[in-house]
Amino acid sequence: MDSFDDFNSFSMPNRNVIRVFSAVIEEVSRDRNTTFVTIAYNDCIGCARSSGSVRLVVNQDTAIFDERGRNIRAGELRRGMMVDAGFSSAMTRSIPPQAQAFFIRIVRRANQTITTTGRIIEVNTRNNYILILRNQNPASAIRFNISSGTTISDLFGRRIGLSSLRPGFRVRVEHATFMTASIPPQTTAFTVQVIR
Repeated sequence: MDSFDDFNSFSMPNRNVIRVFSAVIEEVSRDRNTTFVTIAYNDCIGCARSSGSVRLVVNQDTAIFDERGRNIRAGELRRGMMVDAGFSSAMTRSIPPQAQAFFIRIVRRANQTITTTGRIIEVNTRNNYILILRNQNPASAIRFNISSGTTISDLFGRRIGLSSLRPGFRVRVEHATFMTASIPPQTTAFTVQVIR
């Protein structure tokens, strides 16, 4: 296939395919001829849960398209991009699960990151996220998904784990410029710095 015209019409006979929409690339790593792309998603067809993350195995068999539907290389995928993807329903039991990617299409590129400051009201180590309030209004809550690529630092700049964060900590979060339309909105945290 030379171009990508319709995400929903992309067919792969005899394969069980999971489709995700507007997922955020959290991490991109490479090992020889294979690229690993970890994505966080909220809109999924064929998933056991409506939201989650998966580490996609991207190789020469994976069809990758830019916003205009042109074929591109895996090396052009970057953290913070929003993508639609199709991958195998046969996944490893690792955290996050790993699956063969059949196709990836860039929906939006990450132009930049932005920074949000607020107070942590919830730390969820099971589902890897923190919930912060930007001010006293409960409507100001944002859920920041934490990936293996997220850097978390204490007040002195030393790296710490998610489990070291506590409700009440004031943090500065560098994150993607776009958020989901969910309540509360969600986005991927690239760095979390405790500031008080």
